[in-house]
Amino acid sequence: MTILKFPSFSPSTKENCPSDGTSSPKTHTVPGGNGHAFKVKKGTSFRIIDLHGRQIVDMMAWVLPYPSSLEHLSMAYTRYHLNGTAPPAVGDTLVTNKSEPIFKLTHDDCHTHDMTFMACNPAFYAEKGVPDHRSCAENIAEAMRPWGMSSYLQAASVDPFNIFQNTPDMTLKDLGCSRAGDFVEFEVLKDAVVGVSSCPYDVDDFGGGKATDIAVVTGLKP
Repeated sequence: MTILKFPSFSPSTKENCPSDGTSSPKTHTVPGGNGHAFKVKKGTSFRIIDLHGRQIVDMMAWVLPYPSSLEHLSMAYTRYHLNGTAPPAVGDTLVTNKSEPIFKLTHDDCHTHDMTFMACNPAFYAEKGVPDHRSCAENIAEAMRPWGMSSYLQAASVDPFNIFQNTPDMTLKDLGCSRAGDFVEFEVLKDAVVGVSSCPYDVDDFGGGKATDIAVVTGLKP
């Protein structure tokens, strides 16, 4: 059995320009309730870690060059390729709206993720009486600004892969299952830019009632 180790965590840093994903492994800490975007290069791997447990991570991805390629990670196409089974198992691939593999799941400590819910957005929270609440769609749109994304609606048009989200049969309850240190790892099959959000949804004690930090490790060898 191979024992997987991941780099020690470093403090969150503001990046002046997007990384090209070709350097040695780097760890970026994403504050709870916020987002981050990063390039990944074909032939490398990246890891998403729940640092404290019970934290959902919305993940979207767009094939480079963004935005001209129009190709993005698609939950609908992925569900089709998985013959309706969800979530993907280790060894399965996530595919794009071009019906081509973009990521291969190579490690999964949690085995419970969601492929049906949309990203939370400002209108979603306004309906709940908290109009100024942070949202995943806004978090990812903000993180994607260096690539030219100008509106949260551009992010909201892509259904996310909701990592560590335990919502069977569209049941929106506090069913968190990930533990501190749990992670998923993906092998990159297409050059892409990935957007993630430490989901800020904390209504009705969902996810423990508080968004917590996550970590992203890029530049790993498959």
